[in-house]
Amino acid sequence: MGSWARTITLATGLAAIGCMAGGIGCRSDIAEVVAYTSVDQVFSEPVFRAFEERSGIRVRAVYDTEETKSTGVLNRLLAEAGHPQADVFWSGDPVRPFILIRKGLVEPYQSPAATGLPASFRADDGSWSGFAARARVLLVNRDLVRVEDMPGSIRDLADPRWRGRAAIANPLFGTTTMHVAALFTLWGDEPARSFLDDLKRNAVRIAGSNGEVRRLVVAGEVAFGLTDTDDANEALKAGAPVEIVYPDQGGQGTLVMPTVAVLLRGGPNRDAGRKLIDHLLAAETEEAMALRAAHMPLRPSVPVPSRVRRVEEIDAAEVDYARVAVTMESIQEWLRSWSGY
Repeated sequence: MGSWARTITLATGLAAIGCMAGGIGCRSDIAEVVAYTSVDQVFSEPVFRAFEERSGIRVRAVYDTEETKSTGVLNRLLAEAGHPQADVFWSGDPVRPFILIRKGLVEPYQSPAATGLPASFRADDGSWSGFAARARVLLVNRDLVRVEDMPGSIRDLADPRWRGRAAIANPLFGTTTMHVAALFTLWGDEPARSFLDDLKRNAVRIAGSNGEVRRLVVAGEVAFGLTDTDDANEALKAGAPVEIVYPDQGGQGTLVMPTVAVLLRGGPNRDAGRKLIDHLLAAETEEAMALRAAHMPLRPSVPVPSRVRRVEEIDAAEVDYARVAVTMESIQEWLRSWSGY
């Protein structure tokens, strides 16, 4: 999987034993930690490299793909439950770690670096800690949408005036899955199903990823789309004629998604795993993620670039991430049917 597919050679005396990095059991004399992440590699890899430089511990990282975002590494962790291969899971959303927690695959760790993070974004027992958040936003093409017609709610995706002119990522994968599950918990099952069915009737484009939603909006193939703030900000940085709308302000609120770090039970490098989590939760990492990836720091003291909103500056939807995790699993069969998979 990406940079994971590389060969590592170990020397023992006069004999050399070759092994592929896909077989994580390989070891060397260099201290290491194995991290699985669904955070985009372009953003997560520099964080890992900074940890290596500071600690002298090598990070062996497994990155998710854009098409199976958040699903691929989660399924791998579940498959490896009997013989854990990873030490840390850095999730791009706050929900999938709860699936691991419910299955007993997470070891609570109260990191001293969590100081300053809001209590609402971390567990009292240290089983999970959130930081560096994104939000689900509407990315609007200004050349196609007048100021007075700007969509302001995710419900606008189902508005007939936008028929065939809006896009979302496939709800079977990534943050869109979490968003749909959150709607089921906020609205109830029947209203949420009706909304998804209304999207079909309104000919909403189903893109392969949030990045593809961004491309469709920037290219003018759709007037607006639902995506994440990091993807939306990439369009702004590139000078595209777009505007970011935080939906449902003054109402339900915008869905906020902190990234989450968890220590995995039974990992091969437990102490190094703790050190990596300390690094991930540090204020310096939140600042780096704000600068490089337009993530919103959860600490009010962390500086942000002008294009990044602070969590406290928006009306955030009140969701129970643990409940959303349960809902996300329960609606999978219905979502597959809805998506035609």
